[in-house]
Amino acid sequence: QVQLVESGGGLVQAGGSLRLSCAASGRTFSNYAMGWFRQTPGKEREFVAAIRWSGSNTYYADYVKGRFTISGDNAKNMVYLQMNGLIPGDTADYYCAATSSRNRANYYYTETYNYWGQGTQVTVSS
Repeated sequence: QVQLVESGGGLVQAGGSLRLSCAASGRTFSNYAMGWFRQTPGKEREFVAAIRWSGSNTYYADYVKGRFTISGDNAKNMVYLQMNGLIPGDTADYYCAATSSRNRANYYYTETYNYWGQGTQVTVSS
């Protein structure tokens, strides 16, 4: 049974940093890509970042480029999202997801992902 469990969310002031973690279990993820998405009430879930564990290629939404960094630890089946320079607009529930797709053009879309975590809440105060 595949499980993705996020942690690391919380309340932070604007300009601060948080590091989200995603623990993956239940299968071998070496041929998967992992993504982070976020969602606020009443809005669709939106892409934040993705990483391919084989090759470690990374992909980012324009609104987080230069501020967020996605990384992975294959040995531990962990994926991280380092978030710096946080702004109130980053406030959302953040979700970890996994996809077996190898088409990087699809990494930006929720329907590409086979597995999802339950989310962790990030609140950025002004």
